[in-house]
Amino acid sequence: MAQRKITILDRAAAEVAYIAYFIESKGLPETSKKFVDDVFTFFHTLGDSRMKHKPCGFYIWKEEGYRCANFRKKYLVAYLDLEKEVVICDFAPQKLLI
Repeated sequence: MAQRKITILDRAAAEVAYIAYFIESKGLPETSKKFVDDVFTFFHTLGDSRMKHKPCGFYIWKEEGYRCANFRKKYLVAYLDLEKEVVICDFAPQKLLI
């Protein structure tokens, strides 16, 4: 498996942290930790050069040339798919994207 370098921008990391904080504030600290671990594990699977996702349908992300990957059917990961690197640019709940 050809693994490319993964770069996670501050915006994506902050959004994951915000969602984890929300989960934790509902009294579920273990679930929050598992969520963060699962998200970052998923981010690293995007480094597989054999995997290609479709371009994003969300207008703003489409203009930027991002590709989108679904995480747990509720969240979208927007990333740039470069030859030697994958740049994770954004992470958002699907229902917030118009």
